[in-house]
Amino acid sequence: MARSTALKRETKETSISIQVNIDGSGKTSVNTGIDFFDHLITSFGKHSMIDLVVKAKSNDGIAHHLIEDTGIAMGAAIDKALGNRIGITRFSYSSIPMDESLAETSVDLVRRPYGKINLQIKRSQIEGMSKEDIEHFFSSLVQNLNSCIHINVKYGENDHHKIESAIKSLAVAFRIAADKDKKQKGIPSTKGSM
Repeated sequence: MARSTALKRETKETSISIQVNIDGSGKTSVNTGIDFFDHLITSFGKHSMIDLVVKAKSNDGIAHHLIEDTGIAMGAAIDKALGNRIGITRFSYSSIPMDESLAETSVDLVRRPYGKINLQIKRSQIEGMSKEDIEHFFSSLVQNLNSCIHINVKYGENDHHKIESAIKSLAVAFRIAADKDKKQKGIPSTKGSM
């Protein structure tokens, strides 16, 4: 069964279109109008090996709404593409360095939304994006992915490096957790339900 979907989110504030193929090869096409944001989403697609098309347009000119709604739509699309989650590995962990920074992510693709995110960003602006908008993107994505995910930047000096190591550690941990487990015949839970 194909683990792919398309999703649209239209509000007075934004128009978002997402296409996801979990079993892809990391091909991405991203256009949000915010260069660093495009770079983060592209990195997520590339390192999670998800084929990802993201078109996001602001209708009100407010970056916060665009970033939040893109995170919501991406998370919801990936959740939908995961389907019933039969036969997946479910759990994963990834530790990714970027120069002096190190980020770790733990993933449980159970259907219980919980996120604990510590990016350790010091500056108020990074590459034209506000600190709070970057943090909000991560939390919106994680919450709407409908999973339990902990992202922790362990250390680093450069905020750009911290954020990139965080998105890449999330991507790699997700890729492993979402992968098919040849030993797993059904729902990977003692409850028989995710």
